Amino acid sequence: MEYLIGAILSLAALSFALVAGLDRDRVFYPTLLVVIATYYILFAVMGTSVHAIWIESLVAGSFLAIAVAGFKTNLWFVAAALAGHGVFDFFHHLFIENPGVPVWWPGFCLAFDIVAGGFLGVLLIKRPDFSRAAAVLRD
Repeated sequence: MEYLIGAILSLAALSFALVAGLDRDRVFYPTLLVVIATYYILFAVMGTSVHAIWIESLVAGSFLAIAVAGFKTNLWFVAAALAGHGVFDFFHHLFIENPGVPVWWPGFCLAFDIVAGGFLGVLLIKRPDFSRAAAVLRD
C-alpha cells in the first residue's frame, strides 16, 4: 500500500507544481532532491542514533552535491538522482541501521522518488531547453 500511496502522492504533488507554475524555475527539482535526501537524517535524529546521523549525513551530502551539479549544469543529473534515491531506499536497510525509519517509509519513498525522477525526465524530454543551465548560471 505504501508504494501506491507514494506514487499517487508524487504524481499529485508534481502535477500540482506543474499546473501552478511552481516548477517554472530550474531550482524546483534540485530543491526537491535536497529535501528528499535529508529525511533519513531526520529519522536518525528521531531514533537518537548519532552513528546513523553521521552516515545519513554523508549519504545526503552526496545527493546534495548532485542537486547542485544538476542545477548548475544539466537537470538530467537531478532526474537520475531522484530515481537513484528510490533505488537507495530499496537497499537502505541492508547498509545503514537507522532505528528511526518507519517500517513503511522505504516503500513509500521508493515509489515517490522513482515517479518524481520519471516525471522530471518526461518534462526534460518535452522541454529540452529546460535541462541545461543558462550560461549565466555557469559563471
